[in-house]
Amino acid sequence: MELITKHQFQPNALARSLFKKETGMIGVILPDITNPFFPEVLAGLDQEARSKGYTFFLCDTVSTNGDSEEQYVRESQYLNILIEKQVDGIIMLGGRINLAKPSKELVNEVVEVSKRVPMLLINGNMPGEGLNRVYTDEKEGAELATQHLIDLGHRDIAFVGGFRHMSNTIQRIQGFVKTMEKNGLQVRKEWILNGGFSVDSGKAFLNQLLGLSERPTAVFCANDLLAIGVMKAASKAGLRVPQDLSLVGFDDIPYASNSIPELTTISLKCYDAGRSAAEMLHQMIMKNKVSKSLKLRPELIVRESTAPPRDGNG
Repeated sequence: MELITKHQFQPNALARSLFKKETGMIGVILPDITNPFFPEVLAGLDQEARSKGYTFFLCDTVSTNGDSEEQYVRESQYLNILIEKQVDGIIMLGGRINLAKPSKELVNEVVEVSKRVPMLLINGNMPGEGLNRVYTDEKEGAELATQHLIDLGHRDIAFVGGFRHMSNTIQRIQGFVKTMEKNGLQVRKEWILNGGFSVDSGKAFLNQLLGLSERPTAVFCANDLLAIGVMKAASKAGLRVPQDLSLVGFDDIPYASNSIPELTTISLKCYDAGRSAAEMLHQMIMKNKVSKSLKLRPELIVRESTAPPRDGNG
């Protein structure tokens, strides 16, 4: 120990990996590190993985111009790089694994990599391929959000956000529609708006709704960033949340509890999903038997942005 201290000896990780056939590295591929949803998942991943001696190789595939095709190209490049770096396992979030109908080429690439290194998906899937995954039931989350608004007395409810070609949007719309119909309420097509997950999209969606002859009394947003955009647009239009318009988000990002008013939302248990994913991937790396999927239950977080409609009957 004296010699180690004196000469400031550092173990050679590469040499050790050649001997042990392990690098202690996990590759994480995600679509946009600036979206607050993903750092929350990473926090859980890091907590659990670090306790087991792993470090991360973080790959952000966000494209410069929002082009999804460029994003998938980057995913492919990172998959190859991670194989070259001989990581012990790979975790994928977002991107192609959230496509409702991914191309055969995009699916095959992930499947082939999964044959070479343990691969785990978080809140996504490659349909029919049986890949290991940890996910939160997004349809159930949408049902909880919609039922909360209905229980408050709302009958005229809009859904805004997401992309129709993405499975997470489809699941959230399905939960919304199912709950509306179960309660005998009309689902208006003109009140279901898609085409984005950003704050600016939320502003545009509310302005579009306000331009209609009939307006909803409540809006269910496909994520919290959208809800913040809707809240800003409502304020500019002279509407008060929740007195004039109730608002529910989705994801429970840190902004949700810090907005004014604080945002009612659905928690997808991001931190828990990250921790569970790290634990499952570790077991896969150790070649221990694991279940193919782990489902987490979402939770409704009621804050200040929802209230009964002003006229009392929706």
